[in-house]
Amino acid sequence: QVQLVESGGGLVQPGGSLRLSCAASGSIFSVNTMGWYRQAPGKQRELVASITNRGVSNYADSVKGRFTISRDNAKNTVNLQMNSLKPEDTAVYYCNYESGLTRRSYWGQGTQVTVSS
Repeated sequence: QVQLVESGGGLVQPGGSLRLSCAASGSIFSVNTMGWYRQAPGKQRELVASITNRGVSNYADSVKGRFTISRDNAKNTVNLQMNSLKPEDTAVYYCNYESGLTRRSYWGQGTQVTVSS
């Protein structure tokens, strides 16, 4: 089992910044992918950004150039720096861990991000 604890999120004005953090614990396999997904009301959950243990990152087109994902393998943490936030970024953001051994996926409890003036 893997547990994910998220922090960050909140209310921010358009154009502002927020930083999300996620710490993984439990049965962590060294080869893995961690990332952030989001789900807005009435919409499906979508990938925001992911990063492998080797540092290979992937971003949704809608956030490229505004969001940056990073991780600390020693601490099993992943961060999402979100800049130039837009109202359409409003959603519940979920941390995700996928084992490179079992391909099993785990989810955090979610954190609300609201972009509004």
